[in-house]
Formats: sequence, structure tokens, C-alpha cells
Amino acid sequence: MPPIGLVGAWAADRWLPPDLSRLEATGRVVVDREGRVLAALPAPGGVWRLPVEAADVPPHLVDLLVAAEDRRFRWHPGVDPIALTRAAAQWVRAGRVVSGGSTLSMQAARLLEPRPRTLRSKAIEALRAMQLEWRYGKAGVLRIWLTLAPMGGNLEGVRAGSLAWFGRPVERVSVAEAAFLVAVPRRPEALRPDRHPSEALTARDAVLLRRGAPALPDWERRAALAEAVPVERRRMPGLAPHLAREVVRGASGGVVRTSLDQPLQRAAEELAREVLHDLPPRASVAMVIADLQTREIRALVGGDWMAEGRAGALDLTRAVRSPGSALKPLLYAMAFERGLAAPGTVMEDLPRRFGDYAPHNFQRDFSGHVTAASALRQSLNLPAVALMEALGPLRFASALKTAGVTLRLPPGAGAALPLALGGAGMTLRELVAVTAAIGDGGRGGPLRLAPGRASTELVVQPASAAAVAAILTHNFPTGGPGGVAWKTGTSWGGRDAWAVGFDQRHVAGIWVGRPDGTPIPGATGRSLALPVLARAFQLLPAAPRPRPDAVRAEPAPRGPLDGLRLLFPPPNAAVDEGAMTIRAAGGQRPLTFLVDGVPLPAAAARREVSWSPPGPGFYRVTVLDATGQAATAPIRVRPPE
Repeated sequence: MPPIGLVGAWAADRWLPPDLSRLEATGRVVVDREGRVLAALPAPGGVWRLPVEAADVPPHLVDLLVAAEDRRFRWHPGVDPIALTRAAAQWVRAGRVVSGGSTLSMQAARLLEPRPRTLRSKAIEALRAMQLEWRYGKAGVLRIWLTLAPMGGNLEGVRAGSLAWFGRPVERVSVAEAAFLVAVPRRPEALRPDRHPSEALTARDAVLLRRGAPALPDWERRAALAEAVPVERRRMPGLAPHLAREVVRGASGGVVRTSLDQPLQRAAEELAREVLHDLPPRASVAMVIADLQTREIRALVGGDWMAEGRAGALDLTRAVRSPGSALKPLLYAMAFERGLAAPGTVMEDLPRRFGDYAPHNFQRDFSGHVTAASALRQSLNLPAVALMEALGPLRFASALKTAGVTLRLPPGAGAALPLALGGAGMTLRELVAVTAAIGDGGRGGPLRLAPGRASTELVVQPASAAAVAAILTHNFPTGGPGGVAWKTGTSWGGRDAWAVGFDQRHVAGIWVGRPDGTPIPGATGRSLALPVLARAFQLLPAAPRPRPDAVRAEPAPRGPLDGLRLLFPPPNAAVDEGAMTIRAAGGQRPLTFLVDGVPLPAAAARREVSWSPPGPGFYRVTVLDATGQAATAPIRVRPPE
């Protein structure tokens, strides 16, 4: 082309650029960390037009497309002179249009700017086709066709067609499925398989048998021809609907990758739906499961999107609620770190006022003298508030911020002692992040929705975090994987029921409550949320569990060496039903332990013995030493909640 012609073409290209508005107005596809489809969101207007690049589709799909629509696509400049000459000659001989001579580039131009089928439109398409080739090359032309080709109904493009007709991503379509996607755009409504299956089958087979189609072994071609075409349209993938809408806001590109795990996400949603049927009226459940080391969220259930009367459109993992006692593990870890207590330290669970603040336990009784480990495991409130007073609420609030929490306090209020019992608002995601700090050696940081490792900062020393993890590591009362460290929480009035836990690979959190914040009479984290947490851990691969050795790593403060005494249980204690360890100090070994006068089997050199109460009730625990000294403690064993 002469220089003046090039200048003219350049000027025309800049003056009349192709209109890419339809190509750019696509929906979004949200995928998991392995690229598996989680959800698809439609384009404006409800059209399922999903972006796809030529490199995304299998080579056999492109080969079938070129063979069926434009065999000289790879070398012509957008217009095929041979095809146009043939089409013109057929028109002259027959007096009507026999073949259009349209290239893939011309089809792409028509898909971008639909026009009536006239000779003038054909001429414009030819010019646009060359412009598209000049601007975007062959890959760009294929991208336009693959994204905009009509697939029947409100489906456009091979990605939407593959998901709707085959229920699989276009990257994994077979040869027969690829041939179907090539055939349907010729007459998208007449070849819809849900309405015209025989016509769709005939068109699909014609593409497979077309001259120039990919060379296949005879057995593979016969197998492809033997495949049936779909007879119904599938529902578009819609896993993690709350998260999908969250991550596409502000994201660039048509495909948004997340840290989720598709099979685990599907299992978590199924679990939430099952649980929902057994919950009180208008109650909902939210769930977060994350990788303990990277903080990547692996599954997130914000509520049941389809459930009526349960505010399913709200993402309840982001709802600000009171965590109740679920923050106590971090409080105890900080107290252990600063030497304010150790797992074996004897603490008072007795009525006490802290200025104008007079907390009480959930069951409105008191356990007397208990070890710090027992106080945490039983979630006693008085020992926790005493530790908060000694530690300082401001220091605790600062640690929460480091662990990934934006603390919401009542208007005009500052950090105060009620923080120990959940006197601030936070989300389930934030509570899971705080719990992860205990499981990950004291390192705190927010959770992530995108693949990658989160930056973490030391909140408490690893030894203190490990001591708390060991205290919380015991069996689920309703059955489940052994050895998971877990803690429950209940906000005032039964408005929120929480359960959080971790092993050495994952951390998880459950919230159960009513989205409008109204109370659920009798609701507790132990009764509503903990069974769901146990089932959530059953979905996860087995992992090494924290060992409970740290519970005994630091000895309790000792009194006079010659005074025999019971360290646990203290006199008049109220303890939960289940296995416990009776401990003694002082006296001269060997020691003999008795319950209601019946000796318990124990090694002669040990100062402790394991005992499982046969049931709720009142018991008398006694220890005798070699000189005949005795120490006795009457106790009450409470039934489980």
C-alpha cells in the first residue's frame, strides 16, 4: 500500500475505532485457588456473557472452529478473497446468496456491532474485519468470537455455553462438546438442545465430520459421534455467593481467583443447609474455615442465600457481634506470657466486685478455687475479669488489633474490663483470625481471600500460645475428630452462639444466631455452634493435633513442703462431667487418692491421678500420704450443657 494509503488507513482507524462495548460488558467468573469455577455472575442486563481468551480453550476447539467456519483463517488479513470470489460467483449463477464468504474476522465484527444482513453491512463487516486483524491480531479476533458467539437463549460465548450446557469449564470440554459449541452459533435458537435435540445432534456431527477437522483416531471420532448432546440447561455455578460478590467489586479482569477450595466450599455449604433445618426459627449459621499458616480462607458460608426469612442475602461472617467468652484464650495467653498466671495457678472463682462491675458466671454459680487451666476450659468469668484487671484492657485491645480485629466499642466507651467477656463488637472473620494466632505460635494477622501468605506479627510468645492450645485441646462432647483445640462463646441474652477451633493445619469458626440480633432463648455456643464446628472439622483432612503436654509444663505455686493439700479439685468446686486429673502437693509419698472412700489406681511416685466421674452428683475427694496426713475436698459434678 502506498504511503498515502497507509496514512489514510491509519486516520480512518483512529477516526472510526471498533466499538468494543459488548466485548467489555461481560460478567465475572470467580475461581478457587486451583482455577476451579466457584461462581459466575452475569453481565449487565442478565446476559450470561463471560470473558474467555483464545489461550483458555483447548486447541481442539479452535481447530474445529477454524475447520468449520474459516479454513484459511490463519493466513488471510481478515477478508478471504477466495471465499468472497466463490460467494459472488454462486450468487450470480443462482440469483440468490448461496454462501456468504464470511470469515471468522467478519463474524467477530458482526458480533461486536450487529447489523441487518445487507450488502452494505457485508462491506462494513469486511472493513471492520481487517481493522480488527490489524489492531488485535488472530488471538484478538478469536477472543471476540469465543466471548460473543450466541449459544441459545441469554447465553453468549463458549464459557457460558460450556457451563450451561455441560456443567463444566470450557478448559475441560471434550472434542464432541467443542464441536457442539462451534455448531450452535450458526442458528442458536433452532439448535438449542433443550428444545431441538435432534437438530443440535445433526449440526454437532457435521462439525466433527467436516473436512479439515482435527485428525482423530477412528475410535476417538466414533466415540465423539456416539456422545449424546445435552437435553437440558444446567444452573450456572453459584458457590460462595457472598464472597463472589465481594471479590468482584474493584477487581480487574473477567476471572477473579480466590483462596477458596471448591470441594471444601461445596461441603461446607451442604453442611450449613443441613444444620439450618435443626436451628430455631429465623436463626442462621455462618462459617469460616482458613489455612492456619497462610490465613487463606478455604471455605466461607455467609448464610443460606436461598433460605426465606433468614436474611440469606446478608454476609453474616461480616456482621458485627459480641464474641462472648471466645476471646478468653488470647487473654489467658497474654497473662501466661507476663507471669500473671500459669496453667496450674490456683485462682478464685468467687463473688467479687471490680469497682462498679460485678460479673457472674453463665450458670450463676461459682466454683471456688480452680486452676487457671480449669477456669479457661470451664469458661469461668470471675478469673478472666481478674486477669484482665491485672493485664490492662488497653494492652489487650492493642493485641486484638495486631491479631486482625477492628474493635467496635459502645459509643463514648473505651477499652474496659468487660472486654474479657465479649464487651466489644467483632466479626466472625476477625474472631477466627484471633483464634488462629493461638494456634499459629502466637502470630496474629487478618485472614485473606486471595491466594498468598498473610503478613503476621507476634501477639504473644509461642510458649504461652502453646500452653493455651494444650488447655483447649480435648474431645468434642458431641463426637468428632479427636484432639482439636476449641472454645465456645455466648453473647448476652443468647443473641450469638460461637465456636472456634484449630488443629495444626486449619482454623475454623461458627456463628449461630438471628440476623436481626433478637435473642434465642436458651442458646449457647456449646449447644448450637459447637456441634457444627465438630462436623466442620470432619470435612477437613486429618492433621497432627496439638499435644496437651503444655498443661503440665509449668507447676502450680507450692506452699510449705510438709503440708499435704489438694491442688485440684479445690473444696466445694463445681466441675463439668468428664475425665479430670486430681492433683496433690506436699506430704510424703507414696500418696493414695480416694473418691467417696474408694481408692483410685495410681503409681506410687505420682502426685496426680486420672478420674472419670460415673455421673453428675456430689463426691468427696481425699488424698492420704505415707504419714497418714489427709486432705479432703467435697465437690459437685455438673451435667453437660
